[in-house]
Amino acid sequence: MALDAGMLSFIVEEINEKLSGGRVEKVYQPARDEIILVIRKEGETYRLLINAGSACPRMGITGVKSENPAKAPMFCMLLRKHFQGARFAAAEQIGFDRIARLRFEGTDEMGFACEKWILVEIMGKYANIIITDGEKKILGLLRQIDFSQNLSRQLFVGMRYAAPQQQDRVNPLNVDREAFHILAADCDPDRPAQRFIMTTFSGISPLVAREIAYRCGGSTDASIQECAVSLADTFFAIMEQIRQRRGAPILALDPQTGPVEYSFLPLTQYGASAEQIPCESFGALLDRYYSEKSRNEKLRQRGADLLRIVSQTSTKIIKKIALQKEEMEQVQRGETYRLWGDLITANIYRMQRGAASVALENYIDGTTVEIPLDSRLTPAQNAQKYYKKYAKSKSAAVHLQEQIAAAEQELSYMQSVQDALSRAETEKELGEIRKELYHSGYASKMKHYTEKKQSTPSFIQFKTSGGYSVLCGKNNGANDYLTFQRAAKGDWWFHAKNTPGSHVIMECAGMPEPPAQDFTEAATIAAVYSKAGEGAMAQVDYTLVKHVKKPAGAKPGFVIYHTNWSAAVVPDRELVASLRI
Repeated sequence: MALDAGMLSFIVEEINEKLSGGRVEKVYQPARDEIILVIRKEGETYRLLINAGSACPRMGITGVKSENPAKAPMFCMLLRKHFQGARFAAAEQIGFDRIARLRFEGTDEMGFACEKWILVEIMGKYANIIITDGEKKILGLLRQIDFSQNLSRQLFVGMRYAAPQQQDRVNPLNVDREAFHILAADCDPDRPAQRFIMTTFSGISPLVAREIAYRCGGSTDASIQECAVSLADTFFAIMEQIRQRRGAPILALDPQTGPVEYSFLPLTQYGASAEQIPCESFGALLDRYYSEKSRNEKLRQRGADLLRIVSQTSTKIIKKIALQKEEMEQVQRGETYRLWGDLITANIYRMQRGAASVALENYIDGTTVEIPLDSRLTPAQNAQKYYKKYAKSKSAAVHLQEQIAAAEQELSYMQSVQDALSRAETEKELGEIRKELYHSGYASKMKHYTEKKQSTPSFIQFKTSGGYSVLCGKNNGANDYLTFQRAAKGDWWFHAKNTPGSHVIMECAGMPEPPAQDFTEAATIAAVYSKAGEGAMAQVDYTLVKHVKKPAGAKPGFVIYHTNWSAAVVPDRELVASLRI
């Protein structure tokens, strides 16, 4: 759900309830489009998140602690200058729109009391964060808007702030029933009711419009005519919920795929396909919904160069393998060349020089074979020509097989890097992958790379139900570290079978043989932290660490083993989460 005006009204109320009168202690900017205001009130510390990214713009009190850059960006420094130490007075919504105004009381450069504002425009790709003084003069903003971007509205430092022009739509909180019926009557009765609501009234998201249509007509695509009996009643009931602030934070959750939508009212349109989960607050609701989406967006921004290298390299390798296999098919004609040489030699007494081709009987199956000849050569020389092609094709086949095997191994390595990137959560983990690619020979594709001080690679720790410690690598460098430096020879090693994934170590030094349940839990961790974790069932190989070897010159994370067992497990993410330390 795009955060609409109705949802924003509940968030503003929650911010006022918890933060009004609090003081800004710190300001962070963990991502290019995201700021965090740490506000302390009555002994409690709150984190107010404002995200103006195109993927998931939002505002709310968050419990998530993000990793911050070592050096604060310029916009963060500007926010600290104007708001650190200021008192948060109140938040308000401008009209029934996706714009909130946060009012702070502080002092200016001369020490005199003054008001300053943070305006948050939560409008998809047009989202913005704007700082103004009490007279609406813009002191700073996340994104400037010039004439090339918008002819009707520009935003620069020094200008007076003006809200975006209202679209030709009706404020749903101000309309009465008579006006509503007139607006509905002017529309085609076969028009979908949700389209009528979205295009007629401001601040209503497609999700809420579909919910109104579903409650009235039993379908999200129900027409105005099908919804006529209860359309107005349902519409005004939801608007009254917003006006009276009687909504509740609801998360629609698919047990298989995770969060589907979020809202301030129960979502009946999903039926039994999505469970309705109440959350303790609207901030907690947004945290839970956006946790995965936000992590992927940050990864995309911070690891864009890595993703580009992996994607481009993988594409080149795939094309290279395809060309080599085509060449291999041509090389397979070597047996044909040998047959032609044999047939010419066997029938050389019947042939004369100067012929462009000859039809000879194949002594193997009795068919007639048309053999092209070089008219400039004698029959014996033509036979020798085909024998040479046969010998060359045999040699080429051996080299091509080696090249295809090497290319497939490199592709497997790039897939393992891509798998590690998909699970990277912090800048440290991205740095480790960047270092790995650099040392693997991809330095020319990473501009201005400088190697940072070496530290222990990133890995995750778990504790099985039997009390055994389990370690899981986050990337190939961490995999090598755990397997060949951290683990003891008697520890158990787990890895998803024939697919990219993490090395998982179950430490057993000084402890008895783990029971079957602990083996299953360790195998489940290996399945979840691999490509196999996307399926309903996964095969996991396990063996003692002493049986795992790394070939000389092998890529990071690549190992071989021969003595092992295999287990089929369900990639149970909830179980794995409960075991994590």
